[in-house]
Amino acid sequence: MKQLFFLLLLITAISTNAQTKDKQHILAILDAQTKYWNAGDLENFMKGYWKSDSLMFIGKSGVTYGYNNTLENYKKGYPTRDAMGILKFNILKVEKITADAYFVVGKWHLTREKVGDVEGHYTLFFKKIKGEWVIVADHSS
Repeated sequence: MKQLFFLLLLITAISTNAQTKDKQHILAILDAQTKYWNAGDLENFMKGYWKSDSLMFIGKSGVTYGYNNTLENYKKGYPTRDAMGILKFNILKVEKITADAYFVVGKWHLTREKVGDVEGHYTLFFKKIKGEWVIVADHSS
């Protein structure tokens, strides 16, 4: 009986450690996105997203499908450094759904001197694809 108990403890510890590492990796992606955005580098900001025609971005204009379309929308919506401003994320929730999927909820805020600050909320669906965590769906408002 003791062996079974210790085996269960070991499995729980391994599972918790893997979940912690996955969460840390996802938070690191969001941190990198913030740094790239604040450097005016949309190309590298997009590295957090799934490079696929199936990527889904939902915003005030509706649903956009595809990595390239999403990047082009960012470029149109934020054509200058002044428009981009300084991005800050406030993570409200990071929840494991399955072994290869996480749900993230947060707030975003852009500090913009010339055109005024804007902010909203986002929901991200992260999926582990080919060993890498990527955003496969983003609903930002």
